[in-house]
Parts: sequence; C-alpha cells; structure tokens
Amino acid sequence: MISGLHNPAARRIQSAFLGAALVSFPDCALAATSGAAAYEPSAIAPPQPLREFRGAWVASVANLDWPSRKGLSTAEQKAELLVLLDRAAQLKLNVIIFQVRPACDALYASRIEPWSEYITGTMGKAPQPLYDPLTFALEEAHKRGLELHAWFNPFRARGAPSTSPVAANHVSKAHPRWVRRYGSQAWLDPGEREVQDYSLSVVMDVVRRYDIDGVHFDDYFYPYPEKDRSGNDLDFPDYSSWKRFGFGGRLNRGDWRRENINGFVHRVYDSIKAAKPWVQFGVSPFGIWRPVDSPRIRGFDAYSRLYADSRKWLANNWVDYLAPQLYWSIDSPDQSFPALLKWWSDQNVKGRHLIAGIESANTNTKWKVQEILNQINLTRRQPGVAGQIQWDMKTLMQNSALATALTTEAYRDVALVPASPWLGGTRLEKPILRIERGGAGAGRPINPSAENGSIVTANWEASGPRKPWLWLLQTRTGNIWKTETLPVLQSSRVWTGTRPEVIALRALDRNGNASLPATMQLVPH
Repeated sequence: MISGLHNPAARRIQSAFLGAALVSFPDCALAATSGAAAYEPSAIAPPQPLREFRGAWVASVANLDWPSRKGLSTAEQKAELLVLLDRAAQLKLNVIIFQVRPACDALYASRIEPWSEYITGTMGKAPQPLYDPLTFALEEAHKRGLELHAWFNPFRARGAPSTSPVAANHVSKAHPRWVRRYGSQAWLDPGEREVQDYSLSVVMDVVRRYDIDGVHFDDYFYPYPEKDRSGNDLDFPDYSSWKRFGFGGRLNRGDWRRENINGFVHRVYDSIKAAKPWVQFGVSPFGIWRPVDSPRIRGFDAYSRLYADSRKWLANNWVDYLAPQLYWSIDSPDQSFPALLKWWSDQNVKGRHLIAGIESANTNTKWKVQEILNQINLTRRQPGVAGQIQWDMKTLMQNSALATALTTEAYRDVALVPASPWLGGTRLEKPILRIERGGAGAGRPINPSAENGSIVTANWEASGPRKPWLWLLQTRTGNIWKTETLPVLQSSRVWTGTRPEVIALRALDRNGNASLPATMQLVPH
C-alpha cells in the first residue's frame, strides 16, 4: 500500500509535493521539450488490477487487539494504532474491521452511549487529552489506502469480564426495561421494538457523522447459549416481549426471534443506503448456517440457537458482503473449510461479496502457517468468493512467520477491494497526468538507462467534478508491471535512477469502480 507515511521525513517530502503549484496541461502532458527520450501519451493498456477483499478484525472488547490495555495515554493509544495500520499496509491488506461498540459503549465521541471502559478503564470517562479514536483511525487508515468498517455489536449490553462501574447514561441504567440478564452477561432484547430503534439510531449516528467505509456486525444476535448449574441450556428471558409482540401469532417463538433479527438487518441495510449509498454493510455470521446432510458440515446450529438466518440476508440482498467465520481446518472431518466454503458459495445466487473468515490466530496453537496459505488459495479457486478476513490483527502483528508468508506469498501483490456494481455510480473521468521534465538538470533530456542523477516526477489531478477515493498507479519497468494504491490527497510520485517505461494512473470511487487509465510512455526521439 503506502510506504513511509509514518516517517516524519517522508511526510515532509510528501507535503512539499502536495503543495507544489501545478501548471495546466492537457490530459497527459510532458514538460521536457527535447532530448533522447520523452514521455508521451500512449494507448498501452495496463493490466487489470487484482481484486480481492483482504481484511482483518481489530477487536477492542477485553482489549484483545487495540488498545492493548486499559488506561493508556492518548499518545500511547495513537502510537499503537499507527503501528497496527502500518502493519496492515505492509501486508497489503485493504480493509480494517474496527470495533467501535463492544457492549452499548463507544470507542468514539458518542452523543448516545458512554465511552467504553476499554479506553480509559472507566466507563464514561473520555481519553485525556481528549481525542476521538474513530476520527483518528479513519484519517490514518485512509492515508494508507485502507478502508475502515465500523464494527458494532447490536444487542450485547454488558459483557464479561467488565470491571468498571456502569456509567449513568449506559442503556442498562437509562432504559433498564429493555435489558435482560442472561447468564454472566446482559443483553438488549431484540424483541423489544424500542431496542431495535435504539440500536439502529446508534449505527446511523456513526454513519452520518463519520466518513466510514462500511458497517459491520459479527455473529452475536441472540446470545450463544449459557448453562445453568445443572448443565442445561438457559433460555433467553424474553417471555414478556414475546407475550406482547408475538404470543398467539402465526409464528412460533423461534421463528419470531428470527424475524426480529431479519427485520433489524433489513432496516439497517435500507437505512445505510438511504443516508450514504456507498457505505457497505457486512455481517460475519457463525460459519455453519445449519448442519446439512453432509458428513463434513456438522455442529452448532446458528439458525436455531442464535436465531440468525444469515442465508436469507444474502439471498435477499440485505448485505453488501457476508463473511461467515470458517474457523476450521481443511481436513476437519465434521467442519471442513472447503466444504463450508463451497456451500456458502452455492448460496450466493445474487452475486454479493462472499468473504471467508479465516482464524489466523490458530497458527499460534493448532495449525501451521501453511494451513492459512492453503485456505487463502482455496478462496481464490472457489467461484463466487471475493476474499478473506483474518482473525485477528494481533496475530498478524505478533506472528512473524505468518506475516512473512503473507507478504512473500499470499499477498505479494497489491489488490483492490472488489467493486460493488449494485451500489451504482458512473465511471470517474480519466485523471489528468503530467510528467515533469527530467535529467540531471532542468531542460536536459531524460536518460532512461541512468541509475543516478536524473529525476522524473509525475503530477496528477482529477479531471471531473467528482472526487476520487483512491488513485491506482501502475508502472512498467523492464516489461514488469508494478501496482500501487495511493491516497486521494497524494498528487505526485518521484522516480530516481531507472525510470518506468510506462506510467498509468486510474481514479477509483467509493464503490470500487475504476476510471480509464491516463497512460504515458517513455519513447526515444
């Protein structure tokens, strides 16, 4: 992705380029006027960029990924986040799934819910000096060409372990009638209509106020079953809402619970698209929808135990992407990664993005790194699968063998997030690309074989009224193409030594659509 942006010197250099005055030229222009070689507009078509969703979850609950512990200073929190985002860019990831609401609390400046205890150690206490972690994360992710999807837990109200006193504006105090104690945790009751309105308002508050690229839910809808003292499953205590809203109706209690979740997911999708159509909505459900008549797809039934009919959300286009958590090995006899991957692909009849959730953390305990590489390769061979999300970012930070394998094998080349044509939008206009004159001094001819001394600088800008989201820069040197994604604020690139034979630039919009390339070729005169 973008290299060197964490380096102060690199930032100063980049700022100098961004602030340089630009001269008006045609679509592709050359400032060198004479010499042995010059860049001229070209009809050469660069290769189509690789498309693959490459994400990682960054969990804040229990300080799993970020921040590493409660009570870090603002400077320490920011420093940790910069290291994390730099690693994501180095690995050539393109999406960060950033947890902003673990349990009706906020890792951002919320007008509705209290500050999360995972920030300062005390629920409701703001970081000092005051800053907004989500704003900071967005700015820094976008500088590195990374999308950031805000990850919400829609109905968990209080998780374990939680040690901080409950803040006065937490939902369990502000609206105790909505909250159900279930085992060691507290949950909002999805059967309460006011609960659904409330959780939707939290999501939409973030959608409207922040420049997020996506909204993300995980696998928690109704809670995973907990046991009583006799070892029996506890039933979720929603009889009062069932009696008021579902009792005596056409649906049994299980179907009623599923319809509560179905209706909520549908409302979230429609609300996001009404406010900001380009913001994606993704869900990462438990990896088994239901055990099916197959010896390799057995186990927990999320349909009947979590009341999550995730196949229906995919079939009805209520998500832009679905990322089932396929946290089993390829050779697992009862939960086979390839068998589940194919089953989910077969369900994706509408052609939304199907992403495989991969448990990279198992490389620390159960699996070899090669298992992850093999799973990634399987996603690339399975039709209808658009990429992967790694659980979790901490593993990608700490497991050097996995990080090395990803950068040298699986993620060797840059990839763009897959385009979402159902989100609409017309293609951006071809950008304006300019090549400044080069050589050892101003006005001297460009020498394409020189290793030192001369400099080539490309400058560019958008050519239409619509602002791009990213730039895609492709260069050919020695008949080998190289691809880079650059943030929209970057408007120049410098080469010293060996010059590219071809320079091509495309503009990308928020839906992943690419413009035609503006291309220039170094030709002898």
